[in-house]
Amino acid sequence: MGFNVFVTRLIPPEGMEMLKAVCDTLTVNPYDRPLTKQEIIKAVKDKKRDGLLCLLCDPIDREVIEALGPTIKGIANYAVGYNNIDVARATELAIPVSNTPGVLTHATADLAWALLFTAARRIVESDKFTRSGKFDGWAPMLHRGTDVTGSTLGVVGAGRIGTAFALKSKGFGMRVLYCDPSRNEAMEKGVGAKRVDLETLLRESDFVSLHVPLVPETRHMINAERLALMKRTAFLINTSRGPVVDEGALVEALKEKRIAGAGLDVYENEPTFAPGLTELENVVMVAHIGSATTTTRAKMARMAAADLIAMMNGDRPENCVNPKVYKKKT
Repeated sequence: MGFNVFVTRLIPPEGMEMLKAVCDTLTVNPYDRPLTKQEIIKAVKDKKRDGLLCLLCDPIDREVIEALGPTIKGIANYAVGYNNIDVARATELAIPVSNTPGVLTHATADLAWALLFTAARRIVESDKFTRSGKFDGWAPMLHRGTDVTGSTLGVVGAGRIGTAFALKSKGFGMRVLYCDPSRNEAMEKGVGAKRVDLETLLRESDFVSLHVPLVPETRHMINAERLALMKRTAFLINTSRGPVVDEGALVEALKEKRIAGAGLDVYENEPTFAPGLTELENVVMVAHIGSATTTTRAKMARMAAADLIAMMNGDRPENCVNPKVYKKKT
């Protein structure tokens, strides 16, 4: 007998085809938008779902998890982060949860570099200026940006993505500082990175790139006090999680030119922004596209589907974030 699965939003066909092959009932959010919590509950409550495939923007909290009922065998999150899921409650109910780590490492690291260069060289401003018909020829003072080559790069968080991001700096002859609870030999050997505390990194870096998970300790890690430590000529890049930065404090720092600029892929209260953020010319804003390459999103779809199928079959998924559930079952 096939499985009964709910997918909170259409994912690439590579994953959907895998699910179709094992499901009698495969229900997908029919709207091209995120579902509300109540819509998710309505879609799963009393529906005897075996599996749930959800996205980072879906609030899979205690109420949603309890609405899944006794038939649920697993929750697959189509993202590397899983702060949207009440993993503790899922674990209490012996429901395994999976994510999609690894496959989006380079895509996200590449985007962080794209944001860094775009902000440093004022690409968006110059693009708008040129398209508007204002460009009337080369000028010595027009859209002067900031040098990247030879500058100091600060990497906050030296996990998979932070490491990949740092190693990509090799071609730019940068001095690399990093802040992480653990020493990272790959970064130290690869680009001569030096491990320092966060305050030192903020004071000395020309570019600060955030690559930490969202946990209680990192929420508002970059606040008004820490933004004040940065150079007036420095840029902040965030491709990690929005709430790592106090967005209101960032708006004030950008508005008052206390830092030179920022490049953001994530926001504190997605999809809304702190008042004034969208009006600033010294910030580059993109729509949470860190993993948005055709190849990467297809790999994520296959990984999420494979893990959900494994969980529904009673097997341990490759990317389980709460392995304690399997100890509970034995």
